Amino acid sequence: MKIKFFKREKNFSKKESLWLNINLYWELAVCFMFVMTALAVFFGYYLFMQINKEPVMPLNSGGEQVETVKKERIEKTLEYFSLQKQKSDQILNSPSSVIDPSL
Repeated sequence: MKIKFFKREKNFSKKESLWLNINLYWELAVCFMFVMTALAVFFGYYLFMQINKEPVMPLNSGGEQVETVKKERIEKTLEYFSLQKQKSDQILNSPSSVIDPSL
């Protein structure tokens, strides 16, 4: 006598409606995310190539020089910093006045 513990069913699932087919929705979600990731990679590569084509410095025609900073502006800035240094030295070298709180 043979005892069978497990019976094989040929058809486990009933007729499923489209609303209850969860595996289909997961497959669609995974495919959608894969397509979006691929598009993002291609778009990033396209932007990189477009930016990489642009020159860093605009090319000037002929022997023109690149615009430089004027000498007056540099001297004005240096004067401002020298005045700040003088003020800082003056503050550091002056004796601090001690205020007596008991008065």
